[in-house]
Amino acid sequence: MTQPAPASSQPPVESGAYRPGYELAAERILEYIVREQLAPGARLPTEKDLAETLELSRAVVREAVKILSAVGRLSVQKGRGIFVAAQDDESIWRDHLARFLPADLRQVDALFEFRLLIESNGADMAARRATPVQVKAIRQAALETAEAAARGDVEAFTDADSDFHGHIGKASANMFLSAMVDSARRLQVQTFTIGMAGTVGGSLAVAGEQHEAIAEAIGSGDPELARRLMAEHIEMTADQYQSTIQRRIRDHTAA
Repeated sequence: MTQPAPASSQPPVESGAYRPGYELAAERILEYIVREQLAPGARLPTEKDLAETLELSRAVVREAVKILSAVGRLSVQKGRGIFVAAQDDESIWRDHLARFLPADLRQVDALFEFRLLIESNGADMAARRATPVQVKAIRQAALETAEAAARGDVEAFTDADSDFHGHIGKASANMFLSAMVDSARRLQVQTFTIGMAGTVGGSLAVAGEQHEAIAEAIGSGDPELARRLMAEHIEMTADQYQSTIQRRIRDHTAA
């Protein structure tokens, strides 16, 4: 059996703590997968054994498994057990998807750098190539993010946000860029689900406004403006993530 994690790293479970216990438990499980070099399709220990190995409560492990299953990192098969989710064999990112740690700031920074490079170019290309139907879909998704932000509905915002960026990727008319955008979005959802769960960013409304401005730039066929606005949007999102993590660290230190 793998050596248990030090007791001092037991994650806090109270809502006022630095991070909810299930967030850190999810991160700990992903680290276990990487450490044990478990390939997609490999079976994990039972919830009970995972809890003992990681020195966590079964309730926290159970919640973390649910989260990791929801974001596509684990597959829970009734009567069979818990498995590392098998990625699409055609995914050019399958190794990275299997080893990404959404609470590792170095990996997250690299992800934002990649998104900046890919999606700013994607917005430029979409402004040059988008069909009227694609422009309509981009505008609709942007509107839905703005409306969700106004309601404070984070889940609806996240869904519409994924649609917005996905539609722009498709409108670039480059299947490789579109596939990369989709893969990056999957990792981004994991980052915010595990690293920022329960955080309602005050910048959601700003993000919605940025989406609408990007949609208009694409619709009007202005590639330079679309590129610049997309870059500003991704940089703001990265800054928001960093600020949130730094604030949580300060709060945890002061507690």
